[in-house]
Amino acid sequence: MANQIIVNAKTKKTKISRMIYGHFAEHLGRCIYDGFYVGEDSDIPNVRGMRTDIIEALKRIKIPCLRWPGGCFADEYHWRDGIGPKESRPYRINTHWGGVVENNHFGTHEFFDLCEMLGAEPYICGNVGSGTVQEMSEWVEYMTSDARSSVTDLRRKNGREEPWRLKYFGIGNENWNCGGRMRAEYYADEMNRYNLYARDYGENRLYRIAAGPRNANYKWTEVLMRDASMYVDAIALHYYTRVGDKIITTHLPDGNERYYSDDSRSRKSATEFGEEDWFGIMKAAAYTEELIAKHTAIMDRYDPDKRTALVVDEWGTWFDNEPGTNPGFLYQQNTLRDAVSAAVSLNIFNNHSDRVHMANIAQTVNVLQAMILTEGERMLLTPTYHVFDMYKVHQDADLLDFAMLSDDYVWEGERVHQISASVSRDAAGKLHMTLANVNPDQAAEVTCHIGDFDGAPHVEGSVLTAAAMNARNTFEQPEQVKPQAFADFTVEGCTLHIQMPAKSVVLLTVS
Repeated sequence: MANQIIVNAKTKKTKISRMIYGHFAEHLGRCIYDGFYVGEDSDIPNVRGMRTDIIEALKRIKIPCLRWPGGCFADEYHWRDGIGPKESRPYRINTHWGGVVENNHFGTHEFFDLCEMLGAEPYICGNVGSGTVQEMSEWVEYMTSDARSSVTDLRRKNGREEPWRLKYFGIGNENWNCGGRMRAEYYADEMNRYNLYARDYGENRLYRIAAGPRNANYKWTEVLMRDASMYVDAIALHYYTRVGDKIITTHLPDGNERYYSDDSRSRKSATEFGEEDWFGIMKAAAYTEELIAKHTAIMDRYDPDKRTALVVDEWGTWFDNEPGTNPGFLYQQNTLRDAVSAAVSLNIFNNHSDRVHMANIAQTVNVLQAMILTEGERMLLTPTYHVFDMYKVHQDADLLDFAMLSDDYVWEGERVHQISASVSRDAAGKLHMTLANVNPDQAAEVTCHIGDFDGAPHVEGSVLTAAAMNARNTFEQPEQVKPQAFADFTVEGCTLHIQMPAKSVVLLTVS
């Protein structure tokens, strides 16, 4: 079987929301402090404490939204700790991530300031795990109400006269584990209660996101759709692609799940691996398709009109921390393997954009599958950053109808499709095709026929690849893995014959 793609250039399916290319920043390791936020007195160039080079790099990939303050940190974050004069803000122990002391110098005002600099929509996750209904209600009021009250007067006292515009608001995080170890039924009831008091003020309308399942916990989705979907706009799915896992899942008689961590287990190295672990990550990325399809099937039964979206607000690779770093900081290097797996995941999100309206890769700076790594004043862009740069052409474009046949990539008797793809057309009429070849050893010939395309197509391309599976950018050599011009294709009428290198990501633009 050959790799073949047939595209109907005029059959538009759904719009690919730019929010699928969203990001996630938690008070974890060096994501906020010594990442985004270096403080006003830092020698590193900054604007009001926000690191300038990071802001500019993220604007280049058109970052659409940023989720904050967690993650598990949100489950014990109390928003009043992060307002007012910085010297007066209380110090707290970050019990989830390394036991470090949090000085709360980065809080609500700083987050909105950051989002304004980025041109990104703020996405705030509220505390259901250890917070109260009143606390969440007053935070929403503080942020979005223009009325006069003791809460909004506090905002004005802290320097913000007008309310902020806030659309995306999460009612809890991972409430099946770090957010309270709740059963699905209990969380659904609590979510409904908290959600009721997260009010809409003035013209601001919250897009309410319920804390959804982990991985294949289909019961959680079933319960939320049955008992709570009428009150929310979206349900969040969390799925990390990894070849080893410290999390042990136990199934209770009532169908709920419990999760335990076994620190004797290893999630494997981010940089030292062979083909077995390369294949494992590609298989895990491909599994995203099954997860989304099965969760969507449950949602379709209750919501055939697809009013309730699926949000994948934590996803990405997760390996052991880099040797010599704090295990609680989740700092890992980023290789070509991360880039190719991200391309596979993004293609899947694009192709399910009728239900998937947002995704937030974990995490933006210095944590897990980061876009950016920093070391003092030095900064580098990871291979994953470059995939987001290539794929930004899909933001708010129309998903096109296409059919694909792919050869298999086989390892030790297991197999995944060798080629992953998604195709869109933007407002200017340009067609964009993103392809990933997950086989680390074999190039792939891909034949693509574009039907109903007016005129003779003009094609331009770029490719991301490297000689080694674990190729990466370092502070000494920050540009070892980056996109290059790609012209290894021929055009015959409306048919493209593409020669994809092994372990590569390719973008083709047809105009």
